[in-house]
Amino acid sequence: MNTIHIDRLRITHKDEVLVDIAFDIRRSLALVGQSGSGKSLTLKALLGLSDPSLEIVIEKRCDFEWERGKSVSLVPQNPFTALSPLTRIKDQMFLANEKCIELFSQLGLEKELLERFPPELSGGQLQRVVVAIALGSQPKLLLLDEPTTALDPASKDSMIGLLKTLQEKMNFSMLFVTHDMSVASALCEDICVINEGRMIEKGIISEVIRTPKERYTRALIDAEFKTRGFRN
Repeated sequence: MNTIHIDRLRITHKDEVLVDIAFDIRRSLALVGQSGSGKSLTLKALLGLSDPSLEIVIEKRCDFEWERGKSVSLVPQNPFTALSPLTRIKDQMFLANEKCIELFSQLGLEKELLERFPPELSGGQLQRVVVAIALGSQPKLLLLDEPTTALDPASKDSMIGLLKTLQEKMNFSMLFVTHDMSVASALCEDICVINEGRMIEKGIISEVIRTPKERYTRALIDAEFKTRGFRN
């Protein structure tokens, strides 16, 4: 697994600079910030899904051809809106049946669920389905848009463990976009904290959480861990 270098990602609208950052994705990187910090803009730019009115400059280096839906896949935040409610799960996988069954097995899903429609599944099952869809192309980079937000604590912990296990088996890198420091610290090795489209702190996530240098980072950490004694 080689490092993916985003040497520059700059997003502008007319004369206003919305995002101007750089970061490296070694194994797993959390891109963390509050709402409006530029996380979603960054994710959309990497996927080539930005609003046409925005000017995007991306300078990147990686050892694979960057192609959305193939080498680069997305796990969306809300599985309920990501899937068609009127289409059977198997028909949204776009894979051979044997491959679908294999992926479902790795994700702890029963193969019988392939015949069901999304409204017949629980939120946790649906989130695993969208992970299966994202991994169907055997991506080199998995982009995760706060995929644990709608899950209960037990399902959230299960998803974190599952993603780690799948990463070991399938050898992909992860960019996890979130505002949740607790989930970021459980899933990722590195962190990049952004505010108003600028990178204000980065490093090994355990070190940043224990000894943050910036007030903004400290506020994000305290919001998650002040009642947990995490840093004691």
